Amino acid sequence: MYENVALVGATGAVGSICRQLLEERQFPYKSIKFLASSRSAGTKLTFNGDEHTVEELRPEAFEGIGLVIASTPDDVSAEFAPWAVERGAVVVDESGYWRMKENVPLVVPEVNPEAIRKHNGIIASPNCSTTQMVVAMKPLHDAAKIKRVIVSTYQATSGAGVSGERELEESSRASLAGEPYQNKTFAHPIAFNLIPQIGSPKHEGYTSEEMKMVWETRKIFNDDTIRVCPTCVRAPVTNCHSESILVETERKLTVADARRLFEEFPGITVLDDLATGLYPLPLSCSGKDDVFIGRIREDLSCDNGLAFWCVSDNLRKGAATNAVQVAELLVRSQAAV
Repeated sequence: MYENVALVGATGAVGSICRQLLEERQFPYKSIKFLASSRSAGTKLTFNGDEHTVEELRPEAFEGIGLVIASTPDDVSAEFAPWAVERGAVVVDESGYWRMKENVPLVVPEVNPEAIRKHNGIIASPNCSTTQMVVAMKPLHDAAKIKRVIVSTYQATSGAGVSGERELEESSRASLAGEPYQNKTFAHPIAFNLIPQIGSPKHEGYTSEEMKMVWETRKIFNDDTIRVCPTCVRAPVTNCHSESILVETERKLTVADARRLFEEFPGITVLDDLATGLYPLPLSCSGKDDVFIGRIREDLSCDNGLAFWCVSDNLRKGAATNAVQVAELLVRSQAAV
């Protein structure tokens, strides 16, 4: 069923990483095609040593396709995903359009792999800032049930696409040279600055990016009692999102407990030695698939609280890697039947 694969958005930043991951992880397929907008159709790509021509995204392109991995804007996904499902494909979608739809599972393989069984043709991958947080939460939640999360994010400009990365570079050069620069991607200058708003005003002073973290976390854990208080900040960093996370659990966990739980959990790497300056940094975590955790310590204001620092590549685990891992889950689940 999943032998014939299509990658939608194949020429974009995340789509390019998906192609790389499918090669590196030796994803099984009989045939594969690459789809993109009419603007990119006709582009030549090399994949596993073979040359492929990018096809235009249209309904007929999904004939005979069993599995689709897609990285497109919300409006594009809303239009094309039904085309694929109608032709019998399962779509693993990275856009925000399907995430909170009632009949669409929202999946992070390390956290809720069982949710893929509930799909009706579409499986959503979460927002990048949510993904790394729920991976970090999972071992603590399983051990002591998380009641509350306070999270502040420091999100890289790559989260706003290529234009965001370009604006950081160009505006930084201009600032250092004492030259004027007109920002276009961000509402305020990003060079040597922090912007405490990502997304539009959404709910009682919270932004759309912040509310994604609330709603998606509850859906992934299937637990509406988890309280999440997020503050999302755009930082002058090219790649990797960083998060300062505080969790309150029902049962007390010591720092030693938390470190052991993190170290034993798949997809997490612990870098935690304050005395030697060892902790996750965006520069050292970029290009890697794990969620990195450090600065693990007890919360001084709450009896059952733990605080820690979390960094992950938002283009990889926050997007491309998670989608490919979901696709691998589908393949394994089919093989197990």
